[in-house]
Amino acid sequence: MLAPATVPVWTPPPVPVDREEIERTLRLLWAPGQVGEIRALNVSTREYRQPHTASGYYDDPAKAAQAAAELSQYATGIYCTLNPVNPALLARAYNRWRHVTGKDPLTSDGDVERRRWLLVDLDPTRPSGISASEAEKEAALDRARDVRRHLQAEGWPDPIAGDSGNGAHLLYRVDIPAKDEGLVQRVLEGLAGRFDDGRVTVDTTVFNPARITKVYGTRVCKGDHTPSRPHRQARLLHVPEILQ
Repeated sequence: MLAPATVPVWTPPPVPVDREEIERTLRLLWAPGQVGEIRALNVSTREYRQPHTASGYYDDPAKAAQAAAELSQYATGIYCTLNPVNPALLARAYNRWRHVTGKDPLTSDGDVERRRWLLVDLDPTRPSGISASEAEKEAALDRARDVRRHLQAEGWPDPIAGDSGNGAHLLYRVDIPAKDEGLVQRVLEGLAGRFDDGRVTVDTTVFNPARITKVYGTRVCKGDHTPSRPHRQARLLHVPEILQ
């Protein structure tokens, strides 16, 4: 009798984590001495398999980068706060991360001292909970270039540009109060009105002061890794010589 045929199983290639890129990202986004939060979503480890959130507060970018690199092996996404938070929050988890339960607080808008960044997040249209295809991601990167050119023509400075893994980011340096009377929200809504179409949208929900963003250099793992919709690494694409 012939043995049953063996069906080959497709094994996704591992997505690397770039420890140096992570630390570079945090040193760009966080001012020296600034306190920020590292947050990992859907963490599942051998000791704690139930998917959960992990979080820590850091004033040391090297330790924050090490935590982000470690957690990226077990999480679907690694994020950090964009804007400086109340230094007292270091006492929640001092330059370390911990598993978060339902009672553990995370950074809220009231914890943010001032806005240092305006995030323009361009997402390709696709079903929720899955990675973008290459064509979808390229559409978002193309749209980011359109937004960047438009704002430069309006007198805006050159932003940090990032590949979020599934879309595109533009990060503009600002210095405005945490309570901005809706200014950032109106900017994002204006850009959405000009650039949204059926393929790519400007995320108008990322206006709040305590907003978290992808940490470049970490893995981005929405849904299952498939040949057409793979997991990827978030990356810095462009950093201007002078941030204005």
